[in-house]
Amino acid sequence: MTQYVRARARALSLNDDNRRWWTLAAMCFALFMIMLDNTVVNVALPSIQRSLHANLSSLEWTVNAYTLTFAALLVSGGRLGDIYGRRRMFLFGVVTFAVSSALCGFAPTDTALVIARAVQGIGAAFMMPATLSIITNAFPPHERGKAIGTWAGVSAMALALGPVLGGFLTQAVSWRAIFYINLPVAVGAVVITLFAARESRDETVTRSVDFAGIGAVTAGLAAIVLALVEANSWGWGSARIIALLAAGILALFAFVVIELRVHAPMIDFSFFRARTFLGANLVAFIVSFSMLAMFFFIALYMQNVLHYTPLQAGVRFLPSTALIMVVAPLAGRLTDRVGPRWLITGGLLAVAGALFWQSHVTIHSGYTTLLPGFVLMGVGMGFTMSPMSTAGMNAVDRTKAGVASGVLSMSRMVGGSFGVAAIGALVAGVGRSQLDKLLPAVAPAQRHVLAESLGAGALPRGSSIGQAVNQAFVTALGDGLRLSAAIAVIGALVAALLISPVVRSTAAPQTAGDDSELTPQDVAASEQPALVGSTP
Repeated sequence: MTQYVRARARALSLNDDNRRWWTLAAMCFALFMIMLDNTVVNVALPSIQRSLHANLSSLEWTVNAYTLTFAALLVSGGRLGDIYGRRRMFLFGVVTFAVSSALCGFAPTDTALVIARAVQGIGAAFMMPATLSIITNAFPPHERGKAIGTWAGVSAMALALGPVLGGFLTQAVSWRAIFYINLPVAVGAVVITLFAARESRDETVTRSVDFAGIGAVTAGLAAIVLALVEANSWGWGSARIIALLAAGILALFAFVVIELRVHAPMIDFSFFRARTFLGANLVAFIVSFSMLAMFFFIALYMQNVLHYTPLQAGVRFLPSTALIMVVAPLAGRLTDRVGPRWLITGGLLAVAGALFWQSHVTIHSGYTTLLPGFVLMGVGMGFTMSPMSTAGMNAVDRTKAGVASGVLSMSRMVGGSFGVAAIGALVAGVGRSQLDKLLPAVAPAQRHVLAESLGAGALPRGSSIGQAVNQAFVTALGDGLRLSAAIAVIGALVAALLISPVVRSTAAPQTAGDDSELTPQDVAASEQPALVGSTP
């Protein structure tokens, strides 16, 4: 017995033999936070809405503030880690994420919550690329696959647990608890990283950071999303909306000009000369656009129209998240045999079918109406994500895999933000029009107030006005889901036309002793859960 205890103590103590596994544990802690935060928030949105008296646009910003800062800084977070030290930037990201999580939990208003969520996105952008870089540096090539597989498994587990855990905490404690759970996880990640992870950096990269590009892309994306979210309140033809759209387009144009001229660009646009890489990024944008909007509004529908509790709603998301976990690895293996093109095309058609099916919900629908859509969505996402990552990463040279991975992740995150904003604008506009038809006797000023509460479920169930508001929301939701389905069909066409039908890598041959870089296949495999991580 004494010998067993000593053996276990040696295994748990920090030494050169197990330091890399302790490092992996720290990275998994951090990744668990990021992935959990993506899925845990959605089922809490109705409770946040009631607690902070937030309207639909504020809820959209609760999601979009996080995804926008995450997307805009993701590539830069990886580059800063290469320059100044991956462990240092990782620890900065963890601390930032933890502090902003606490601020989210304490937020007294919807505006404070949105600001804290934006800071959370900054923390995630520094953490996410560092986790994979640190793991790559800690493990030799013959153990790297096992380590990345563990990393990916933790991500998938967090995605699946998120809706259920979020529903339980929201219902049993408070929506604020979903942010507080990040604090002990962050403490564990910081402590283990300080004691186990060694510092590493890329001595070959230039020491310049594309701050002008970061500023331009952030300003451009934020302006366009703000215009989409607020257009129905401010008026599509108002001077503010037109100015925002014009400023956003100009900023994005300036971003392209900057990237083409700067010595160390954030995005290398030469990647897009490869049709497959271009197609993979368009697919990443489109599939996130369609999926994130569906999860956002279906969460409101299930709780505020069907009157499910947060936990009941969270459990009902499981068919999608569980099937993604099962199907994505199978799709990855199939890609090696049949190529990515038709797997992605079929997956996006399944996503379109799921969205179209769920667009037929009514104010009296039960879960049996939603279930086939959730199943189709899980299958479709599983068959899209892995082949998409593999196709995109195999389209670039192995030495550029890290940067290309960041670009692909950025496309995915931006697509999710635009999906919530664009479908939100449609739902708000159609809902307002429906209220005008259903409640003509109600004063315009009161109808405006009711339109601001679309999907909130704040009115008594039996009241005629409450029924009309719910009906307006469900009608608008149906239109939004049909638009998302149409976008997914366009994505399927893009995949069929641009994605290579065979697995092909332009990777340069690896020279003897060159084991410090991930291959495109490694990065593609590791991206599978991260891409799904855009699930709200």
